[in-house]
Amino acid sequence: MATRKSSTPPEETRLDTHLDAPSTTAPGDGPADTTDPDERAVSATPDKGAAAEAGHGTVNAVVPAPKRTPAKRAGTDRMERYKALRPDGSEVTVERNIETGASTVKDG
Repeated sequence: MATRKSSTPPEETRLDTHLDAPSTTAPGDGPADTTDPDERAVSATPDKGAAAEAGHGTVNAVVPAPKRTPAKRAGTDRMERYKALRPDGSEVTVERNIETGASTVKDG
C-alpha cells in the first residue's frame, strides 16, 4: 500500500492512505484502482484545503478498507469432471473445483 506522496509513477497501483494530495497510480490506472486483488477502496473525506495550498488540482478521496476475513467453508468441495481433447487429438479428463475455480488436467 502506498503511504508516501510521490510524483514518480509506481510499477503497481495500491490505494493511498493520505487525503491531502492526488493518489499515485501506475500508468493507465485510475484513482481508485489497485493491483492487489484483496484490496478494497472506500470513500473518504479529502482535505481539499491542504491539497490546494500545496498546489494540487486534484486530491485522493479513497482509502483502503480493512481486509476481509475469508469465509469458513463447510463440507466438501463440489467437483466437475469432463472429457476434452488436447490440440494433438489425445483425450484428457479435466477436473474443476467449482468452489475455488482451480482446474487440473489428467491423461485419459
